Amino acid sequence: MPDWVLWAVAVVAAVAAGWLWSEWRRRVADRRSGSRDGTRDRGPGTRPGRGGTRPGRSGTRPGGRSTTAPPRPRGADRRPAGTPQPGEIWWADVPYADGTGSKVRPCLVLRADDRGAEVLKITSQDKSDRDDHVRIPTRSWDADADHDSFLDVSEPIHVAAAAFADRAGTCDPTLWRQLRKLPHLAG
Repeated sequence: MPDWVLWAVAVVAAVAAGWLWSEWRRRVADRRSGSRDGTRDRGPGTRPGRGGTRPGRSGTRPGGRSTTAPPRPRGADRRPAGTPQPGEIWWADVPYADGTGSKVRPCLVLRADDRGAEVLKITSQDKSDRDDHVRIPTRSWDADADHDSFLDVSEPIHVAAAAFADRAGTCDPTLWRQLRKLPHLAG
């Protein structure tokens, strides 16, 4: 066997070992801090990796109408504070559809229980040309955003309870009502 093949295998093994070591250390640190990404202490509405909210933002819409939260379950279905609730937007470690990994991203909670929640992914990429994405107002829950995002309504994804990092805000009430009418999302 040529020497260069042995060197190539050694380099690949060293890189893989370094990556695995760093992932292990990150996960241990996250478990100790009680967070998936080590940033549990941010306030609501603050995007990971960014500063606080912009001054001058209020809880009203143009024309003086106040923003209201989407309808919430009442009674026995009510979840404790600090856990994902239907209609809320959270930063979570959302798994890829093919199961090869995950990404911390904003998502909209459709349904939640003790094990986790069914969510829809939110992306900042322009998906206006696609039927399986709808525009979602962003500035009410991400003050640093310079444009609206897009919500993937194709298929809900299950996210484990431990994968939720921070509550970002609530879904626009009009959009929430429209989403609840879609047959594959209702329930």
